[in-house]
Amino acid sequence: MCRVTDLQQAVMARNDDRAEHLRAELAAGGTATVNLLSSPGSGKTALLEAELALARERGVAVAALTADLATENDARRLARSGVPCKQVLTDGLCHLEADMLAGHLAGWLPGDTRLLFVENVGNLVCPASYDLGESLRVVLASVTEGEDKPLKYPTAFGTAQLVLVTKEDIAEAVGFDRDAFLTHVRQVNPGVEVAFTSARAQLGVGVLLERALAVADGAAAHRPVMDRRTAAHGHAHDDGHRHEHAHGHEHGHRDGPEHEHSHGHAHEHGPDQGLSHPHAPAHVRG
Repeated sequence: MCRVTDLQQAVMARNDDRAEHLRAELAAGGTATVNLLSSPGSGKTALLEAELALARERGVAVAALTADLATENDARRLARSGVPCKQVLTDGLCHLEADMLAGHLAGWLPGDTRLLFVENVGNLVCPASYDLGESLRVVLASVTEGEDKPLKYPTAFGTAQLVLVTKEDIAEAVGFDRDAFLTHVRQVNPGVEVAFTSARAQLGVGVLLERALAVADGAAAHRPVMDRRTAAHGHAHDDGHRHEHAHGHEHGHRDGPEHEHSHGHAHEHGPDQGLSHPHAPAHVRG
């Protein structure tokens, strides 16, 4: 049992180290990476397609890499936005790893890319444990999946820096309990922002892009209590210095007030968690 545990720890440590190097390499080239995690059928691809189209309309240089067990369907859909897209077939592997991502980016990622969106394999278990060198980790859940999703997948939701609820336009029809969902998110990830979206109804489209741009431009992203990355590694600051943290160190946060809006958005903000940046629209600032 100890040997199995040691092997797992060695694999994760190797991935974490590669992710740190990849994050630094991408940042040096002016690229911020957004890691998107969700269950299959959450509407992740539809929302990402809308966000990519918006980015192109605004003149933001973005690219998308999408991973799946089989088929290139998602890449074909995302390519309709007109931005560079690449499909990664994992041949049965249920998640991406930092080495895999780095290998697929080499020689493909345009040099002027401001934001790289990585659509991870549809799975809320394995992908949650692997740092890809992202600047922003986003977890999505549709209103059809149930309000207890954060409790059933605490690692995924507990390490999220932004939570997006999709298919908000049918929330009432499926009896989605918004308050219960928000309560469960707060239990595993106090202070994380939650935004409600619908790609079909164009609700909340742009929140993901704005949040990603804010992080790319230096705004501090939410730091989850469960985030292994801040426990196992130092984090870089704008002054170029690296601050190390001991393993197991946790950062506590207080829950922020919930804000309801008439256009179907609800946002959770902790007092120190919201992104403060000129790109952020007024109705979603912390």
